[in-house]
Amino acid sequence: MNVVTNDLLLPSERERILAKAAHFSPPDYVLPDGRRELVGLNREELITEMEAFGEKAFRAKQLWHWIYHQGVRDFSAMSSIARPLQEKLAAHFVVGRPEVATDQLSKDQTRKFLFKFRDNEAVETVYIPDRQEDRGAVCLSSQVGCTLSCRFCHTGTQRLARNLSAAEIVGQFMAARDAYSEWPSPKGDTPRLLSTIVMMGMGEPLYNYENVAKALKIIMDGEGIGLSRRRITLSTSGVVPMMDRCGEELGVNLAVSLHAVTDELRDEIVPLNRKYPIAELLAACARYPGASNARRITFEYVMLRGINDSEAEARELVRLIQGLPAKVNLIPFNPWPGSTYQPSTPEGLKKFAKIVMDAGYASPIRTPRGRDILAACGQLKSAVETGIA
Repeated sequence: MNVVTNDLLLPSERERILAKAAHFSPPDYVLPDGRRELVGLNREELITEMEAFGEKAFRAKQLWHWIYHQGVRDFSAMSSIARPLQEKLAAHFVVGRPEVATDQLSKDQTRKFLFKFRDNEAVETVYIPDRQEDRGAVCLSSQVGCTLSCRFCHTGTQRLARNLSAAEIVGQFMAARDAYSEWPSPKGDTPRLLSTIVMMGMGEPLYNYENVAKALKIIMDGEGIGLSRRRITLSTSGVVPMMDRCGEELGVNLAVSLHAVTDELRDEIVPLNRKYPIAELLAACARYPGASNARRITFEYVMLRGINDSEAEARELVRLIQGLPAKVNLIPFNPWPGSTYQPSTPEGLKKFAKIVMDAGYASPIRTPRGRDILAACGQLKSAVETGIA
């Protein structure tokens, strides 16, 4: 594989992306009564809040434990804090969650939440339980809507309203934990029902990098939620300049939404490719820190009948990823209202998978989950935006 370098990878391009993200910043939540939200604050910010409140730094450690390890929302239940201080904290702060606007359960036990925030914007979050073990993945959203307009994705038809805050990203996971009574944070050999996180919901995580990074660092903190970076996967459509920063600062698993093997087709179905073409994207994958045979990069490939699913395209895919520690997730297209694409045939899926597998790359065909409640890959779209909530 030819490694491509490009001036777009300079820090100035990353700064441009961050500056653009600022135009879609989430609100800084202070309730009408003046109380401030504590969820979403990192350790340093929590210490600063407590010191400004006239309390010692150790109070921040106590609060961190109660909020992120125990999952407690009521200050009066924080037994290591004296009652007068509990009352004082309750008068000035809140430990919140997004509102559960709808809660749908698929026939395959996939569960989709529509979470509404204080400004009435909303996102969808999906829990996908494992079929054999007491564990599962929580698919988190990073933006209300999306700017990428990928042709096969329902979310791409929804305008971008704004980015989610760290509080709103962490809050999705915490609210899902509430629903499964998974507090305090499991430790040691205790099974975790909510065992992995995939940043694959609504939005492009790397276009909201700072809030996503802050949220994931909170989630990975060993004295709180304590989820390992190896259990977190961030999916991107290929925001190349931010991929480097993500690898350096977070080191979570990387999934890349590829979906085509030529720039001509990818320009059409993943318009971001016009800015960061396939060669640049693959070069960024080759640079990604921590990628190895033990921690492979996942290439996601939605199979569209007659569009990108030929045997020749399977062979070209193998050529493109040659030399990368990779696996390929083949995703049957999940129809949604108004979509014009069709899923590949079962025979076409198997032929494509065999070519990739015979070349030495794992190529599982993802079993669609939650289709009956529009919770499958590419089907998420805020019901608030469509006017049905």
